[in-house]
Amino acid sequence: MTEGTSFFNYCPNCSSQNFEYTNNFKFHCKSCDFVLYHNIAAAVALVFTFEDKILFTVRNVEPDKGKLDLPGGFIDPGETAEEAACREVEEELGLKINQRNLRYITTSPNNYLYKNVAYRTMDIFYECPLLSDSVAVSAKDEIQDLVWLKRNEIDLDRIGFISIKKVISEWFS
Repeated sequence: MTEGTSFFNYCPNCSSQNFEYTNNFKFHCKSCDFVLYHNIAAAVALVFTFEDKILFTVRNVEPDKGKLDLPGGFIDPGETAEEAACREVEEELGLKINQRNLRYITTSPNNYLYKNVAYRTMDIFYECPLLSDSVAVSAKDEIQDLVWLKRNEIDLDRIGFISIKKVISEWFS
């Protein structure tokens, strides 16, 4: 019997269906005592600014396909948040940025539903001013388009993730 929503149908250790999945966090098999913690995943997001504008990406994949997002992504094992930010921006936009140009803003929890698995993330936000608004998409499989919006023109309902809505509304609107 399961408690909460689980992406498991069976215990990955003994194949029992006698388990609990508490608060989308702790999987515990009552048959073999196997325990798996579904911990927070770390991610980065960059707020690129130019004059009074902020650069948004338009997602080309689920979750939130078609919604506004910020450049960024998950931090790989062994990587710092700053290294991940620079890597993600180079992969997505072809921009080589220096870690020294990143200004830490804040962190915010987020929910990321991917292939019916609810990942809880801690998103780390950085601001990075640009000298030009000439930016192009490199990862067309992930990003449909780029949109520069003036701060007073941002419609929070067009933004996909709750963490990004929160940070944009509190820090940039």
